[in-house]
Amino acid sequence: MTHLLAVGGSDAGIAAALRARELDPSTDVTVVLADEFPNFSICGIPYWVSGDVATEASLAHRTRADLEAAGITVRSSTWASAIDVDRRRRLTVTGPAGVEEISYDELLIGTGAEPVRPAGVPFAEPGIHLLHSMTDAEQVVAALELLPAGSRVAVVGAGYIGLEITEGLVARGFDTTLIQRGPEVLSTLDPELGSLVTAEVRRHGATVLTGSTVTGITPDGGGQWRVATSSTSGDAEGTFALVVVCVGVRPVTDLAVAAGAQLGQAGAIVVDASMRTGVPHVWAAGDCVVTHHRLLDTTWLPLGTTAHKQGRVAGENMLGGSKTFAGSVGTQVVKVFDLVAARTGLRQHETAPLEVSPLTRVTVADDHKRYYPGAVPLTISVTGDQSTGRLLGAQIGGQRTAEISKRIDTFATALHAELTVDDVIDLDLSYTPPLGSPWDAVQVAAQGWERAAAAANQAAVTD
Repeated sequence: MTHLLAVGGSDAGIAAALRARELDPSTDVTVVLADEFPNFSICGIPYWVSGDVATEASLAHRTRADLEAAGITVRSSTWASAIDVDRRRRLTVTGPAGVEEISYDELLIGTGAEPVRPAGVPFAEPGIHLLHSMTDAEQVVAALELLPAGSRVAVVGAGYIGLEITEGLVARGFDTTLIQRGPEVLSTLDPELGSLVTAEVRRHGATVLTGSTVTGITPDGGGQWRVATSSTSGDAEGTFALVVVCVGVRPVTDLAVAAGAQLGQAGAIVVDASMRTGVPHVWAAGDCVVTHHRLLDTTWLPLGTTAHKQGRVAGENMLGGSKTFAGSVGTQVVKVFDLVAARTGLRQHETAPLEVSPLTRVTVADDHKRYYPGAVPLTISVTGDQSTGRLLGAQIGGQRTAEISKRIDTFATALHAELTVDDVIDLDLSYTPPLGSPWDAVQVAAQGWERAAAAANQAAVTD
């Protein structure tokens, strides 16, 4: 009997375990995780904090009982500390029973990523929180329940989690300030689209400090915290009852490095398209590994969708399969109050490693025929290669009602298939007046890009 062992009970580890059991129900599969939350949705944490998700248990993709019914042994509250990669093939762990060794035939490292902890922030003190794990979420929810409505709360970092938790805090009635170092929130978008999100957050009553760097967080008495910021307009301070820090993540690789794995982009574990680490019988997947990208070749892009796919590939190959991870194009979407922002592929400055002549064009198009009530404008940015017409990336911002996530998926599919912008115009997309137009908004944007490219090429010839 083959014994597969996965370290990490989130997306990658569980996906690998389930795939292995699906392919061969006789496989002995054990998942080791450091906390008590196997297969919980980390992406759903802001919605439990906000109250949109009623209970913490609702965030479980599958319960422990579901996993055990699938034939998976779950070892929770168990820390993996060392891998013996020689003939013994054993993992040293520390759990409720103390230190022990678990043997394996094939081992998956799915240790994920951990939140960045800015220097000088007193995270050990009550009232200062990270928000990345279920344990973090429990602490934040418990702290919020002790605060009276209207209390001032600060969120440092306006990425996806920062924006989502800001929305949740506003919904719970807190006086919320969002602090962002960049000129607009959501720096993964071009400023034209990021400004839409910034305006949406302000429209719902939150204070947004852009272009502001936190220079210190110090106690102010009575359980309050003084947050000092610096910006081009000068230094400022504010006092808050609670501070949530969401300034990014980094891969967790100590276990892999000690076993002999190599590190690549952003300090993530190097794996091939089969999710092999190069260490015999040791595989890796998820937020701790480099990402094979269909445009950039290799990068680091920690996304839940990617982790699921990589784990599934690893689970199949650990049983002798020959599956490969097809690669990511970086498709992402976020809801911020009544607005949705999405992106896929590359922004113009991100195409620098490629031999292309990038051109970006922003178009505003209605989501459906204007004569049918409720039409709303979509701001769509398309980036392509001016020389060949190849699609390189797209971004969309607009109202939640406008099917933005599915429209960005059209661009994502086109990128996966290596289509040109002109190919997007030719796609046979669905149409009915309440939902779209004979030329869908993505095609209107593609046509706008083509006109801009033609004008640029003509100008180059004239010069």
